Amino acid sequence: MNGAETLVSTLVGQGVDICFANPGTSEMHFLKALENPKMRSVLCLFEGVCTGAADGYYRMKGTPASTLLHLGPGLANGLANIHNARRASSGMVNIVGEHSRAHLKYDPPLTSDIEGLARPLSHWVRTVDSARTVGWDVSAAIATASEKPGRIATLILPGDASWQEAGEPLAAVPHAVARPKAPDVSRVENIARVLRSGEPTLVILAGHATRGRALALAGRLKAAAGCRLATQFFTSRIERGAGRVTLERIPYAVPQALEFLKGFKHIVTVETTEPVAFFSYPDKPSLLKAEGTSVHTLAEPDEDSAAAFEMLLDALGAADATPVLQARLDPIVPTGALNPASIAAALAAALPEQCILVDESLTTGRETMGLTVGAAPHDLINNMGGSIGYGTPVATGAALACPDRRVFCMVGDGSAMYTIQSLWTQAREGLNVTTIIFANNSYAILKAEYANMGAGAPGPQALAMIDIDRPRIDWLAMAKSMGVPAVSVDSADAFHKAMVDSTREHGPTLIEVRL
Repeated sequence: MNGAETLVSTLVGQGVDICFANPGTSEMHFLKALENPKMRSVLCLFEGVCTGAADGYYRMKGTPASTLLHLGPGLANGLANIHNARRASSGMVNIVGEHSRAHLKYDPPLTSDIEGLARPLSHWVRTVDSARTVGWDVSAAIATASEKPGRIATLILPGDASWQEAGEPLAAVPHAVARPKAPDVSRVENIARVLRSGEPTLVILAGHATRGRALALAGRLKAAAGCRLATQFFTSRIERGAGRVTLERIPYAVPQALEFLKGFKHIVTVETTEPVAFFSYPDKPSLLKAEGTSVHTLAEPDEDSAAAFEMLLDALGAADATPVLQARLDPIVPTGALNPASIAAALAAALPEQCILVDESLTTGRETMGLTVGAAPHDLINNMGGSIGYGTPVATGAALACPDRRVFCMVGDGSAMYTIQSLWTQAREGLNVTTIIFANNSYAILKAEYANMGAGAPGPQALAMIDIDRPRIDWLAMAKSMGVPAVSVDSADAFHKAMVDSTREHGPTLIEVRL
């Protein structure tokens, strides 16, 4: 068994059984090893799709996927979505090919400092020393990626370590089960005192706290203590909709965020930090809490937030409190013009139960969270890192993690062009993804940010760097070229119908929403 075969066998033996791949010459032995019947290999036509799909897979599955990237340039192409995955605490195992050691000394054209590229966005980096160490190295990578919170592990595989004899895979090598740490008792007691005081308190949830038992317990805390529950504007994954605990959303824009937060005396953080502005602006603060507001940590990202809520409820004598759950609001199908409110209403009426909503709509989707709160139960995924081009790859990975659930991906036309190759993978794999392109023919968010930055009125050259209407992108032709059926809509009722229709057929579809 050669090094590549040992690596793949060790991956599947330890539960990493999917690989998002964009291979090159130095990875041909790895490509051959991917024929292992227990490994699902998914070809992506751009490395940013590979890494984004691995992110989406982890967010829904909770276990790391692997990627196969070609040398330093291939890793560099995938770094933007590795950044997004790191900010979302998603675990992944990146396998990056490298030249054989005998060839590296000649400085061939594709030579680069792969470790140097990987380190800033990886929690763990290692170059395989020899074929004999491959099993141990990949086992260590899997252990790192499986920690709580999830981590980025990057393993660099030289060509000779791939093709040389390596011995047997280490399928049974034990590594620590990813168990979150216990919360600090003194912190819990302090927050109990804060809540007993009756002073206005906001509890901000993120990570695992926005779903499952932790979210239900947070609902009990709200009912018992009278605090409010919220998330940051961007959150890795939220379980929401009818029958679930409702979380408010701290606004993105600084003035609105300041207004939202000004009345709280205390902020309690759960697997997150205090609210910070996404960018710095002239004459606006970076920290968004009001002066005099105290910040208290209930659970760090690597701690058990469900246990923290249980401890806090016990300290308050409120373990049996009954949470208020979101009622199912009667869906109203809007008609007429498309705008953020009618788009959100159409979405709320069309979402099927247990679907997954990936949001990279930036400006058009600002109303979505508030107006879909009473929709059928669903999961919402946001962009934690802010690097655009995450939506369609993350939707691809989420669909592979949850093949029985329809995935809706809302994305602006500017963002979609970064990783539009995702459509091809969705068609090839027959994935149940509805991609919604909001076609306003511009980087609309940058027009707003131009004003927010106080840069003055944009002139013709500045506008030319923001508008993408010359030429206008033909989204229907783009989708057709990659094997994805597509339709264009220009009214709210047509948009609703197109979404409902997409759920009746297996496989991907694209809806162009003309704004």
